[in-house]
Amino acid sequence: MKALQLFGDRDLHLTEVEAPAAPGPGEVQIRIRAVGLNFIDVWGFRGMAFAKRKMPLIVGAEAAGVVESVGPEVTTVAPGDRVVPYGAMTCGQCRACREGRDNLCEDVSGVMGFHIDGFARELVNMPARLVVKVPDGVSDTDAACAGIAFGTVQHMLFDNARLEPGESVLVHAGGSGIGTAAIRMAKAIGCTVYTTVGDDEKGRKAAELGADHVINYRTERFEGEVRRLTKRKGVDVVFEHVGADTWNGSLLCLKRGGRLVTCGSTSGVSATMNLMQLFQQQYRITGSFGCALGNIGQALGKMAEGIRPVVDTVYPLGDFAQGLERLESRKVFGKILVSL
Repeated sequence: MKALQLFGDRDLHLTEVEAPAAPGPGEVQIRIRAVGLNFIDVWGFRGMAFAKRKMPLIVGAEAAGVVESVGPEVTTVAPGDRVVPYGAMTCGQCRACREGRDNLCEDVSGVMGFHIDGFARELVNMPARLVVKVPDGVSDTDAACAGIAFGTVQHMLFDNARLEPGESVLVHAGGSGIGTAAIRMAKAIGCTVYTTVGDDEKGRKAAELGADHVINYRTERFEGEVRRLTKRKGVDVVFEHVGADTWNGSLLCLKRGGRLVTCGSTSGVSATMNLMQLFQQQYRITGSFGCALGNIGQALGKMAEGIRPVVDTVYPLGDFAQGLERLESRKVFGKILVSL
């Protein structure tokens, strides 16, 4: 079967590999139809010194497909069902996994496509417990955005930040895959959305998505604009995933008792902060990584209700590297996908 394998830093090739055996007990075999690209793919493509992995490595951390066959004892899905596989190989035995919080697994084997072989291949075997059915009316390409992008936003905004209808939220990088999803999910419950973008064209598109206030961070200090627009009151929630470049400005955007939730550090992994500001303003800061299995189902449900992903570009499998380069360039608005 065809697969995309990484042989070294920025050394990606479409190859022929052996197809998986028939699924064993508790397993399903999935024919992959679409793969979503995320910054974790870019980090893996560049090479990460801390990542323990063996080359060659099949890439792709987020996908959707159709069940080709099932192994013994599988009753939750059947051949022909469309599914989204979970993006990490978790143990299924620890307390977190038993409670459905696989993103806190105590014995995870690794993230698909980053530590262990991923989804950019024609067939893959997965534990049946780690697949979620796709509802009718959700396309394969949209479903391929659920495992990381939409699932991550669902977990950040509603499990961790506890965003409520009518609140205000600052969404950083409103043109990114998770930024566009956050804008749409927040507007769907009647929130006031502030967002940052890197150019006016992205700003126009973000406004079309529903953002109430769009700030070009290259021409304006976003923290000053948010404080001006909120009459120095600040926002209830900051959706942070940029990292060092925006960290302290994000804290200044929070109202007293506000909540900041973060899932990324694309601009740098280290930042300093004013601890007196933290406790006097009673901020609540939460780190968020990936999502729980249930968040994928919730994300797919929202897609079925009409909150669809924003798709920037769809590439064929052989052009996966071009998709990574476009994502790395930050010229993207929405999600980049690869179709099989």
